[in-house]
Amino acid sequence: MEAAKSMKIKHAFSQNAIWIVLVALILGIAIIDANFLSITTLRDMLIQSSTRTIIALGAAFVLITAGTDLSAGRVVGLSAVVSASMLQMPDYASKFFPNLPQLSLIIPIAIAIIVGLLVGLLNGVIVAKFNVPPFIATLGTMVAVYGANSLYFDMPPNNSQPIGGLRKDFTEIGTGAIGGGQFSIPYIVLIAIFVAFIVWVVFNKTRLGKNMYAIGGNIQAAHVSGINVARNLMWIYAIAGALYGLAGVLEAARTGGASNNYGNMYELDAIAACVVGGVSTTGGVGRVKGIIAGVLIFTVINYGLTYIGINPNWQLIIKGLIIVVAVAFDIRKYVAKK
Repeated sequence: MEAAKSMKIKHAFSQNAIWIVLVALILGIAIIDANFLSITTLRDMLIQSSTRTIIALGAAFVLITAGTDLSAGRVVGLSAVVSASMLQMPDYASKFFPNLPQLSLIIPIAIAIIVGLLVGLLNGVIVAKFNVPPFIATLGTMVAVYGANSLYFDMPPNNSQPIGGLRKDFTEIGTGAIGGGQFSIPYIVLIAIFVAFIVWVVFNKTRLGKNMYAIGGNIQAAHVSGINVARNLMWIYAIAGALYGLAGVLEAARTGGASNNYGNMYELDAIAACVVGGVSTTGGVGRVKGIIAGVLIFTVINYGLTYIGINPNWQLIIKGLIIVVAVAFDIRKYVAKK
């Protein structure tokens, strides 16, 4: 009986270890400064985590297939610039498109998300049809997307000036909330929760999700079992791109502007959050709740350590150590299975 009870406790701990680490991290910072547990601070962290969560969920699609997507951050930047360029106030002095009539809010948002989807689809075609390793394929598109975004951003009359003066109905998506006061619920947080739920459904209740795990677990076995690997990979990369596009739109709405440098290095934070959250670098393993916990851990590190006055350079060292340790444990588990 005692042995069975001990095994249950160990299993429960292993299944929820990342959440235990997250709570311990929050409590540790709160011991140093109790104000860290204020509703305002926790709300701010959730807002910061929202777009990062959507990017990480997109990256998880690719990671679970044993791939890597390095283009995520630059797609976020491109989508932010595309949406912002078409959603400036009519009387703003430095409009990106001076003669563009006021569009329905949904049109620029849809265009920006479709742009992200098309970049993701391009990644999928390169990986699935031309057998280019995902690391190289997405490295190439990362550079190309940044170049394309910079050319677009440099078009006259903008000439590489940060895009500002965004319409209130657009920025409301990123800064507005349901209710009032400290207990209001930001729209951007609700959007992230909704996206996480949809991704959970895809992961766990759809054929695409099952095929995704099968491809990541053993691509040869997936081929033999009749899965159209190429088609599934193209769908997976396209969905990831669409999620990056959505995140770019929300970043522009949250910050009230955009530039071609938006999203820089976001892909590394997303991959790190996924790995820390239990998404295996060898493919075939990953859960939505773990990904969310991984994002929250890095948000707490970034926000919390700054809150208590820790040098930002230490934050980078701590994040780097966490990533290395998480990957080391993941590789050990993979070797043990072999």
